[in-house]
Amino acid sequence: MCGIAGMVGEIPSKLTLERIQSTMRRRGPDQEGIWIGDDVAMLHDRLAVIDMEGGRQPMHRRAGSNEYIIVYNGELYNTQEVRNRLLQLGYGFSTYSDTEVVLTAYLEWGEACLGLLNGIYAFGIWDMQKKMLFFARDRIGVKPLFFTHKKAFFMFASEIKTLLKHPDNTAQIDIYGIAELMLIGPGRTPGYGVLCDIQEVPAGWCGTYSETEGVELHPYWTLQDREHTDNTEETIQTVRELVRDAVERQLVSDVPLCTFLSGGLDSSIISAIAAQHYREQGKQLHTVSVTYRDNDKYFKKSHFQPNSDDSFIQQMNDAIGAENHLIVIDTPQLVQALFEAVEARDLPGMADVDASLLLFCREIKKISTVALSGECADEIFGGYPWYRDADIRRKAGFPWAQSTVYRASFLQEELRRQIDAEAYVDEKYRSTIAEVMPEGIQNADDRRIREMTRLNFGWFMQTLLDERVIETLIIL
Repeated sequence: MCGIAGMVGEIPSKLTLERIQSTMRRRGPDQEGIWIGDDVAMLHDRLAVIDMEGGRQPMHRRAGSNEYIIVYNGELYNTQEVRNRLLQLGYGFSTYSDTEVVLTAYLEWGEACLGLLNGIYAFGIWDMQKKMLFFARDRIGVKPLFFTHKKAFFMFASEIKTLLKHPDNTAQIDIYGIAELMLIGPGRTPGYGVLCDIQEVPAGWCGTYSETEGVELHPYWTLQDREHTDNTEETIQTVRELVRDAVERQLVSDVPLCTFLSGGLDSSIISAIAAQHYREQGKQLHTVSVTYRDNDKYFKKSHFQPNSDDSFIQQMNDAIGAENHLIVIDTPQLVQALFEAVEARDLPGMADVDASLLLFCREIKKISTVALSGECADEIFGGYPWYRDADIRRKAGFPWAQSTVYRASFLQEELRRQIDAEAYVDEKYRSTIAEVMPEGIQNADDRRIREMTRLNFGWFMQTLLDERVIETLIIL
């Protein structure tokens, strides 16, 4: 996890740039850098995972008479494959960091390099000759990227708070931002930054900025619907290979690595694959689990949590032969952490879920720098009740947000007159399911499952990915 920022146009003083950079310290405690050019500045705070010394940023690379500068937050899982292609084209490398590979790939292929990158990332690249900034965000939107465009400058950053540290940016909200927070939250309309004049680069989008052309944004990747023609055995084999490949690619690290383990299917599968991989290298995997004080006394079943995790954690850990670390959280800690979690997100979030994750990750930092989790597996593999419960599945609207009237009741009378709450939410819902393509749909149930997948991918999954911001607080 790193923090990136940059601006083009009127550049403030070095002291102001340092103040802006200070907001990213939690994202990148290991190294920091500022580069200032003609009408441009690039800022970086780094959490070092690969090539501790060689991966310092902002990173420069020359190509003929031109020079490019990158600030990058991400993990590239096919670094070696892309590096090998570039070596065959005659490029050399002075580091083994993925940052240098991404920058060099852009030199060779421009925007088309994004089609070759298997990973999670947000980055900005300054082309000194063209005086143009290129920026991009990964396909799923794991890494955050916000921006603002004022008359005097364009600025991008990993977090909203970094943008707001610039003296010319202020935290203001209008009725649309209020509607997002009160009616849609903790989700957000893709690309919407809630605060006035702040936008988010949507997942799978990239863009450019220059003082002559302004801001240009467009998608480079979109989720495609296709008819599923494989039989059961073929499907099982494909999924097994894809999941194993995804996990093993993320086990490359120069710093200690562990996995979350709740005893559920997603974290158990990831931990099992990682444990086997480690055994083959003569190492033992460390797993981390969380429970709550007096959980055995107060636990209550629900659609989302039918069983307590504790017994499954022990069974799974024994089966894979890992060393488990059980972290116990108490209620007073959760209450205090609610405030820190909101500060981390910059916006209201998922309350106790965010607070629990913050405390959990803070303890994990004492054990490991990198942790693999099964977050978002339920969205992809249909783990939520609304996939299985026919009554919930058939009900129109976002399945996790069926309380628009109740939410709207908290608005002041003047705001209720300005915001048509049900129309606002319904428009977001219908525009999303309209993206579903008909290929391979046999009946109404098939279509509804595909709509559910689209809704989860575009909305609920993005809410959970925003929790990654909470994890940046673990360094304190």
